[in-house]
Amino acid sequence: MHKRSRWVAVAGIVLALAGCSANESGEKSAAMSADGRQAAPNQGAPSQGGPNKESTDSAGKAGSDKAPAPVGQPGVADRKLVRTANLELTAPNVGDVISQVRVITQAAAGYTGQESTQEKRASVNVVVPSDRLDGVLEQLGKLGKQVKREVTATDVTEQMVDVDSRLATQRASVERIRALLAKATSVSEIASVESELTSREAELESLQKRRESLAGSVAMSTISLQVKAETVAAAEESRSGFFGGLAGGWDAFLTFGGGLLTVLGAMAPFLLVFGVPAAALVWWLRKRRRPAAPAMASASDLPSAPPLD
Repeated sequence: MHKRSRWVAVAGIVLALAGCSANESGEKSAAMSADGRQAAPNQGAPSQGGPNKESTDSAGKAGSDKAPAPVGQPGVADRKLVRTANLELTAPNVGDVISQVRVITQAAAGYTGQESTQEKRASVNVVVPSDRLDGVLEQLGKLGKQVKREVTATDVTEQMVDVDSRLATQRASVERIRALLAKATSVSEIASVESELTSREAELESLQKRRESLAGSVAMSTISLQVKAETVAAAEESRSGFFGGLAGGWDAFLTFGGGLLTVLGAMAPFLLVFGVPAAALVWWLRKRRRPAAPAMASASDLPSAPPLD
């Protein structure tokens, strides 16, 4: 009995020790598996000094090189330009060219302004949308021989930004004055606020008109077109050098002589009406003074009295 109980106790102790070791190994394996699961998501995470950080830094530097434009300063594509052009042509028939100019202008959704047409010379102002200016110039240039072509552009972006800013400020000011007018109670307060409101509304309207004028100048471009007949252009070209200067001087002399004769012709009636009586009066006065001259001479010829002692 004692031996059996001793063996049973030994067997229980062995089983207990085996169970404890199994629990410890299970806990260690569970801990290791948990650590593995936590490390797995972080395997792709970049370290502080890893290559991903370098790529991020390089991307940031590349982005900083292309810094955006400051607020209120539009980019190149947003610039407001007022474009004008000057075009001179020579053609056999000036009237036909002007007719074709009207057709081209209407097809481009534009209109013609001031116009002066003569037999051998013509000038006209053509107004077209700014985005069609280059195309219209190409079409007009084919109507004759181009002598001169100029295109200018004036940047009014800063003026537009300034006017827009002043408009916003003025609108807010007008709204504040209107709010004060609504709260005014006495007649003097109402009169004073209304006077100030009228002044600020007038300034607001002036700014709006200026804004509209600038916008119109940007939206539409003006072409100053001059057309000459080929014969006139050839004659002007021949007036160069010594003989050209001689011919110009002779023309100037004839012009001066013609102007002088015109002045004399205009003065002739006045000379007849006032000059003839004036000449007659002068002749009569001179005739009347002639007898007095001999009398004075005879008096001077008399012998003088001898001196007294």
